This record gives sequence, C-alpha cells and structure tokens, in this order.
Amino acid sequence: MSTIAAISTPNYAGGIAVIRISGENAVQVAEKVFRPSGNKNIKDMSGYTCAYGIAHDDGERLDDCILTVFKAPHSYTGEDVVEISCHGGIYVTKRILRAILKNGAENAGAGEFTKRAYLNGKLDLTQAEAVMDIISAKGERELKMAETLREGMAFKKAKKCSDKLMKILGDLGAWADYPEEDIPEVRPENLCRELSEVQSDLLSLVENYDCGRIIREGVSAVIIGRPNVGKSTLFNCLSGCERSIVTDIAGTTRDIVEESVKIGDIVLRLSDTAGIRQTNDIIEGIGVDNAKKLINSSELIIAVFDGNSPLTEDDLKLINQVDSKKTIAVINKSDLGICPDVSEIEKHIGHTVYLSAKENDGIEKLQSAIESVFEINENSFSSVAVANERQKNCIDSALACVKSAISALENGELLDAVNVLIDEAEQYLLSLTGEKVTDAVVDEVFSRFCVGK
Repeated sequence: MSTIAAISTPNYAGGIAVIRISGENAVQVAEKVFRPSGNKNIKDMSGYTCAYGIAHDDGERLDDCILTVFKAPHSYTGEDVVEISCHGGIYVTKRILRAILKNGAENAGAGEFTKRAYLNGKLDLTQAEAVMDIISAKGERELKMAETLREGMAFKKAKKCSDKLMKILGDLGAWADYPEEDIPEVRPENLCRELSEVQSDLLSLVENYDCGRIIREGVSAVIIGRPNVGKSTLFNCLSGCERSIVTDIAGTTRDIVEESVKIGDIVLRLSDTAGIRQTNDIIEGIGVDNAKKLINSSELIIAVFDGNSPLTEDDLKLINQVDSKKTIAVINKSDLGICPDVSEIEKHIGHTVYLSAKENDGIEKLQSAIESVFEINENSFSSVAVANERQKNCIDSALACVKSAISALENGELLDAVNVLIDEAEQYLLSLTGEKVTDAVVDEVFSRFCVGK
C-alpha cells in the first residue's frame, strides 16, 4: 500500500497540531521534511521514541516540531507511522503537510488510517466502528459505551456464536461423509439444543440496541398541546435560546420550529408545533395538521397542559390522540399553585411531570421521565453490544437463519436444508466482525470517518 499522510487534529488554530504519516516509506518521507537536532537519524530511531527538530520545505524553515516514530507492527495502523507535532497554526500545519505530500506521500482518505488498522489485523470491524463512536461521543454515557465496544464486546460475543455454529457445521459435515454412522451431535434434539443456545446468545447482543441507539443518535420528539399552554416557552427553555416566538396571543406558533437539545445524556431532535385546536384560519390550520402528523412520526410526544386551568375539550381530544404512544404529560405553570384534575391524563399517559418552563424549574424531572419511557438505566446501557444498524442487520439476519434451522429440525426436514441455513447464519456473523465482508461494505463503513483518523 502507498504511504499516506493527513492532519489528524481539527482544522482550527490551537496549541499544537499533528500530521500523521503511515506506510512503508513513512520514515523516508519524514527524513525529507524533518531535520532532527543534534546527531539523531530518523531511520535509526526505535519505535515509541521522539526527536526535537525543525520541519522544512526544501531547506525553508517552517516550524519547530517534535517527531514521533512508531515501527510496524506495533503502531495504530500496523505499518511504520511517523507523527509530526507542530504549533497549531492552520497555515503552518498545511505547509508542513504540503511538504510531506511533495516528498512522496499521498493524501489519506476519510478513515484510511483506521481502515489500514483493520486490514492489517489490528482491529476487527466492530472495533473500528467504535473508534468513530469515541470521536463523535457527546456525553459520558456515549463515551463509556463506545469504549466498551472498542474493547471488542460485540466481536467476543459474535465470535462465541460463530464458533458454536462452526462446530455444528463440522458435525454435519462428518455426517454427510459417513451417513451410515450414528453421530449423536447431529440428532435433531441435540442440534435444537445447541442452536437454541446460539439463538439466546444472539438475542442478548441486540436486546439493548435501542438504548444504545438513543444515546448515540438521540430521539425525535414533538411538543404538542392546545394554544397558550406554554409549548414554545418549554421549547425555548430546553433549547437555551429564544427559538420560538412567545406571546399571549393564541395561535402565535404556526410553523414547526426544530432544534437539537440535550437533556442529561439524551439528545432530543425537538419540534415545537402549532397549538392543536379547531380553527378557521387557513394558515394556522395547516400548522395544526402538521402538528398532528408529527404525533404519528415522532418517537416521543411531550404533551403540555396548562396547570393554571381546568382541562378543556381540546385537551381531552389530545389525550385520546396520544393514547398508546410513548408520551410524557407536562403540567406546566406549576409555580402558580393551581392544578387541574389529572386523573384523565394519568388514565391514558403513563408519565406525568410538573414543571414551570417560564421559571426553568423541574427540567430534571422531565429528564428522569424520558429515561423511564425508554427504559434507560445504567445496567442496560453498560451491556450495549451493537453499535449501529449495519451490525444489528447482520445479527438479525443470523437470528432469522438460526430460528428457521430450529423450525426445520422440529418439522423433520432434511439435515441438508438445516446445514444451508446454519451456514448462512455463519456468513452473517463473519460479515459482522469483518472476517468475511465485501470491499463495498468496508468502504461504506470507513467513509463515515473523518480524514486523519
């Protein structure tokens, strides 16, 4: 493979910047752009050692730098790697990179350093994907989850299942070669037992997928309610800025206003909507229709009620609309000390929160309610083993094959058909870990990475 180079730190001015070079000729390229102080020679440096010197371009001094050498195979990529740390000015960093490219390196593509780590056996595909999750983590839970996946949790569990399937395939292969022999391992009852164990292990891999997905990707949420209950005030309170116009005039909000807000470790892709009521205003009516559509398409509904007035006919209609959906009832204006009869609300909505959006009081109760709705707790989050939709699809497909194989055995079908299903399940697990995967899948995985990683 060619020798590649890229800036591995963000494209902003800072204290330091790092330019990474990886490949067979990394050291030779570095020798052409870096002059160590004293009598040091870069090619004679052992791995995990540093040298102080200057970066230059055909003798033109560019910056004082520190050069670090990592020798194959004991490097991130498994190749010879050289990193040049310079002052974090945007211009000087790009000048050093240009000098490196001029002297034999090629621009690294998105995620190419991690891709090489995968191709050189330093990481399996699930661990490589976890690297990107670490980079993009926005909270403590998300970071801890990514670190767990980076340690190979998904690979270890999938490998356990894969090994069991390989054993079964080996037993079936022995039976195919010696059909006259009585091989206890291929008796239907024994195969069903072993496949049921695999099925259970695979289910454990995906049981907390939604929890992980919510932590990583957030939740699509909509704020609904009749006019003037405080929807826009709550929206502004959660977003931390005046995104929605707030007045005492009913029907002020007509269009949908959207913002990503973070409550605890959960990101809400939040929409503020028009107050739901009967109206003869054509424009407001369109806003009401859009709000009703979001009720059906959102993962979470935050239904706001006025804590300073009794429930109205519009409130009751709204309660019926959200019945059976993931909904939190917010009794707003709780600071005024008057509360409506909430028995009808509690009959249809499982979680009720009292808060004052105007006073920014009670938001932590809303956070707890959200975590309760989605059953997010420390135990479920810490056992997340599947990082993304690609991995889940591989496991779901393997599960479907295993279930079909068990059903085939129970229905007395030929072992040849069972063998085909088990082999198909095995292929899906090998695709999960990257042990057997197409170039297109690999390219798609690493295309989501940033350049320099």
